[in-house]
Amino acid sequence: MMVWILAVLLIVSTPLAAQDYSKLHVIAFGAHPDDCDQKAGGLAAKYAAAGHLVKFVSVTNGDAGHYEQGGGVLAKRRRAEAEEAGRRIGIEYDVLDNHDGELLPTLDVRRQIIRKIREWQADIVLAPRPNDYHPDHRYTGVLVQDAAYTVTVPNLVTDTPALKKNPVFLYFSDRFQRPQPFRADIVVSIDDVFEKKIGMLDAHVSQMYEWLPWHDGKLAEVPQSPTARKEWLAQQRPCLVEPGWREALEKWYGAQAASVQRAEAFEIAEYGRQPEAAEIGKLFPFFPEK
Repeated sequence: MMVWILAVLLIVSTPLAAQDYSKLHVIAFGAHPDDCDQKAGGLAAKYAAAGHLVKFVSVTNGDAGHYEQGGGVLAKRRRAEAEEAGRRIGIEYDVLDNHDGELLPTLDVRRQIIRKIREWQADIVLAPRPNDYHPDHRYTGVLVQDAAYTVTVPNLVTDTPALKKNPVFLYFSDRFQRPQPFRADIVVSIDDVFEKKIGMLDAHVSQMYEWLPWHDGKLAEVPQSPTARKEWLAQQRPCLVEPGWREALEKWYGAQAASVQRAEAFEIAEYGRQPEAAEIGKLFPFFPEK
C-alpha cells in the first residue's frame, strides 16, 4: 500500500524542473463537432502556430444536430467539417462514433476518453463543466472528470499504457450559475488569432449557417456569399472579454491587459495536476514575461 501511495504522489506532483515544455500536447473534448472550436479554437490556433501539438475530440458524431438532415448522412458531413476545421489551423480532429443526443457516462465511453488522453500523451486536457443545458455537454464533462485520475492507473484500460504524470485539466468557460458559476483562472488573449477561430467555425457550415441560426430563429439573417457569411459569423460570436475575466487577464498580462479585446477563459479543475503560477506560465507560453 505504501509503495502505491508513493507512486501516486510522484504522478501528481512531478517537479516543475523535470517537465519538458518545448512541445506541449494539448487535447480538448467537446460533445459535438464544433464544440471545442467555439470554446478553445483561439487557444488551439495559438498553440499550433507555436509548434505545439493539439487534438480536438468530438465525443459524439453529431448525427442529430440539424433540422433537415440526420443519421449517417449528417454524421459524415459533420466529420468532414471537423476535419476541415482542424486542417485550417493545423491540428488533428477526431470524431467518435457515439450518437448525438444519446451520450451517457458509461464505462465504454470512459475507456474511449482514457485512450485518447493517453495516446496523445496529454499535458493539458480541456472539457466542459458537468453542468450545462445539453445532456451531451454535461456527460462529456463527467466522462473527462472520471478519466482525470484513471489515466494514470496502469491496471485500467490495459491496452493503452497509463500516463506517468497527471495532466492539468481545464474547464471551458460558460455562463451557468448552478451549482456554482464558472471561475476564470486563466484568460488568454485571442486578438491575434480571432480570424483563425472564425475560419474554423466557418468550416462547420451545417451548424454555423444552418442548424444554430434555424434553432434561434435567425436563419433568414444568414448571408449567402462566403465573405458576408464570415463577417456575419464574427459579429455573432465576437469572443469579447467578459467582465468577470478582467482580474485574471490582468494577472497574466499585466499592463497589456487593458488592450485585450477578445479572449478565451478556462477554469482549473480540482481533478488532475494542480499547477502553480510558474508552471502555468510554461503551459501557456503566450503570456508576457514578468
